Amino acid sequence: MSDLWDGLSQAFWLLLTLDADLVSITLRSLRVTLTALLIASCIGFPLGALLAVRRFRFRRFTIAILNALMGLPPVVVGLIVYVLLSRSGPFGVFGLLFTPTAMVIAQVIIIVPLIASIAHQALRDLWSEYHDLLISMNTTPLQRMQVLIWDGRRALMTAALAGFGRAIGEVGAIMIVGGNIDHHTRVLTTAIALETGKGDFARALGLGFILIFMAILVNLMIHVVSRTERGGRW
Repeated sequence: MSDLWDGLSQAFWLLLTLDADLVSITLRSLRVTLTALLIASCIGFPLGALLAVRRFRFRRFTIAILNALMGLPPVVVGLIVYVLLSRSGPFGVFGLLFTPTAMVIAQVIIIVPLIASIAHQALRDLWSEYHDLLISMNTTPLQRMQVLIWDGRRALMTAALAGFGRAIGEVGAIMIVGGNIDHHTRVLTTAIALETGKGDFARALGLGFILIFMAILVNLMIHVVSRTERGGRW
C-alpha cells in the first residue's frame, strides 16, 4: 500500500510543480496518440460504412478478419513495423525507425481494425433504418456512406474513444519502433516501463496515475465538445 500512496504523492507533486519532463512526455504522448487516432479514424470510419452499405464477394471474410485483428498482439505489430522500417527493410531509406512517425504507424495498424469493426456494427444498425429511404432516393454508394457517417457520428465517437484508449495505453509496439529515447520518443507508457525496470515504483505509479487522469480528461472533453450530455444522449 505504501507504494500506492507514494505513487499518488509523486503524481500530485509532478502535476503541482508542472515538472518539465512530465509536460514534455505528456505532450508527446498526446501528439503521437491523437495523430494515430485521426489517421485511423479516416481509414476505419469509411471502411466500416463500406462494409455496412455494400455487398461484395469477400465482405463476410473481411468482417471476420477485422474482428480477429481487434486482438492483434502489439509486440508482433511492433516487430513487423521494425523490420519494414529498419535499414535493410523496404522502407529503411526514409529513416523513420526510432522516430515518433514510426510510433504513429504502429498505433494506426493496431487501432484501425478496432475502429472499423465498432464503426461497422454501429452503422449496420443505422443502415437497416435508412436502407429503403436512401435506395428510393437513388443515392450513390458514396452518398449513402456519407449520410451514415454523418448521422452516426455519435456512435462513431464510441469507436474513436475505444481506439484512443487502446493507443494511449500501448507500450510494446512503440517501445520496439520508438526505442524510448529521452526527449525524442519517450512517452508516458514507455517512461512507466523504464521507471519500473529501475525499481522506482513510486514514480512509475505516479506516471501511471497521470496517464489514467489524462485518458479520463480527454474522454470527458470529447463528450463535452460533442454535446452528448445534452438531450438525454449521455
